Amino acid sequence: MKTIKISGVVISENSLGDSDKILTILTPNIGKITVVAKGAKRPKSLLMAGSQFLCFGEYILYKSQDMYKMNSCEPIEVFYNVRIDLEKLNYASHITKIINDVTTENQNNYNILKLFLNTLYTISETDKELDFILSIFKFRLLKILGYSPNILECTSCGKKDEKEYKYFSIKDDGFKCNECGRLDSSCIEMSEGTKYGILYSIMADSKKIFSFKINEKSKLEFELISRLYFNEKLEKEYKIEKLF
Repeated sequence: MKTIKISGVVISENSLGDSDKILTILTPNIGKITVVAKGAKRPKSLLMAGSQFLCFGEYILYKSQDMYKMNSCEPIEVFYNVRIDLEKLNYASHITKIINDVTTENQNNYNILKLFLNTLYTISETDKELDFILSIFKFRLLKILGYSPNILECTSCGKKDEKEYKYFSIKDDGFKCNECGRLDSSCIEMSEGTKYGILYSIMADSKKIFSFKINEKSKLEFELISRLYFNEKLEKEYKIEKLF
């Protein structure tokens, strides 16, 4: 049996019998893995804290045939403020479903895991609007997945003048100048704040992507473009479903 030490986030937990759990853990370098935590449901189990949904921890695992089994764990962050706030938990769960959809086994997920943790921390520790956080997360995730919109030139005429970008084209994947945007029915007119938000979400340092502010009108545009473009690129309509 091969023993490994790895960090990761529990993105799902399910009961396995009366006392065990079967977990899905997102790791940075071996992707999404399935782990059995024997006895984790018992009140005095040393695995209880580290086997909870959204727990980020360090895990000692051993592989038996095609299944990982948990030997020990050390929780690093359990995102307590998310657990006690139903609205925050709802958004965190929604983001987790997206993460589950875009990750696989045997995949380097370092950048996705880093974004996921950064997003969970922002939800947990700040009072930023949850829809705004979700929209930033979506734009950054699309960049990581290779679906970043064209923000460096007009997607129709190729004009490279940021001041001229007045529209976002869902069909043509990015910014359009005023003249070209008027001819594209898939375009959404955007304010300067919205344009700035898209640029910042994609281009900023990963540790700072949630640090900007835009006005309420721009937020609504930003959130609309994020939702439509994300659903278009992932070919799925993502809706937030209430947990209770």
